[in-house]
Amino acid sequence: MPTDRRRREIHGETMMHRRSFLGIVGSSAMIRSTTAHAQKSKQRIVGFLNSASQTDYAAMAEAFSQGLASTGYVDGQHIRIEYRWANNDYGRLPTLVAELLSLGVSVIAANGPSVQPAKAATSVVPIVFLTGGDPVALGLVASLSHPGGNLTGVNIFSVDLGAKRLALLKEMVPTAKTIGVLINSNLLGVDRFRSAVEVAATKLGVALKIMAVNSAADIDAVFGTLARDHIDALLIGSGPLMDSLSNQLAERAAKIALPAGFESRSAVLAGGLMSYGPSVRDGYRQMGSYTGRILSGDKPADLPVLQSTTFDFAINQRTATAIGITVPTSLLAYAEVVLE
Repeated sequence: MPTDRRRREIHGETMMHRRSFLGIVGSSAMIRSTTAHAQKSKQRIVGFLNSASQTDYAAMAEAFSQGLASTGYVDGQHIRIEYRWANNDYGRLPTLVAELLSLGVSVIAANGPSVQPAKAATSVVPIVFLTGGDPVALGLVASLSHPGGNLTGVNIFSVDLGAKRLALLKEMVPTAKTIGVLINSNLLGVDRFRSAVEVAATKLGVALKIMAVNSAADIDAVFGTLARDHIDALLIGSGPLMDSLSNQLAERAAKIALPAGFESRSAVLAGGLMSYGPSVRDGYRQMGSYTGRILSGDKPADLPVLQSTTFDFAINQRTATAIGITVPTSLLAYAEVVLE
């Protein structure tokens, strides 16, 4: 049997081995922690700048993330997305851009009203835009095939489709003599939209009453005017603000039995009579994909502006019946979606 001295020696050796083991464990834990911190610190930051609200555009933000993921960039793993929402207050956009730039973002993804503030703030950081107007006419790029600067993105044609939507609304309500048109007068490209619908109205033989809705606070006064002036139908203009307000506008139009044409199908689901427009969600997915390509080394100047090829025509048959509209068979045949 070991002596007391030998027991002490064995105990000392055991304690030394235990301290060494704990030191190794502690060092491993520290290495893992340091590595994880280093990985996080290496994450590149993507700025998502949007004029609308997170509540209204959650589906668009999700589509953007899906587009990024399709190129191998997952939020929280390979990159970090910093979201900035103006909540339809365009005056906040320059401040929000400055916040993103102060974070050292690698790319900024900006929607229509956000593009010009982003462009004005930097000529170095790549900007991927989604706009409803002609990017060349708006001065965003030199050409669609060769953007030439730090901007490229997606054109969803919502501004240029105003005339088409007016023609569809007139076909839906052939007796209409005066059609109200709601526009966001602060929207980039609104003058082009207005000119297009005015030319179309002349060809269709209808008068227009154009009114500005620049915030939700304008809705009551506008609908008071529509009811007072006995407007025959209503065309809702394009852009993120009108998209955000579309459910409210659809409900108000239905209450006074006013046939209304919208850009987004969501308005038809909320009770609007009809909609025709691009797939905005698909546009955000494309914007995410382009953002991923730039993170991988592509230059905005070399990426041609993408253009929407998916357009959606929807009709709410229930609303038509409720307000006394007989939907022409030609429109029923043309529609992708008819809510019975």
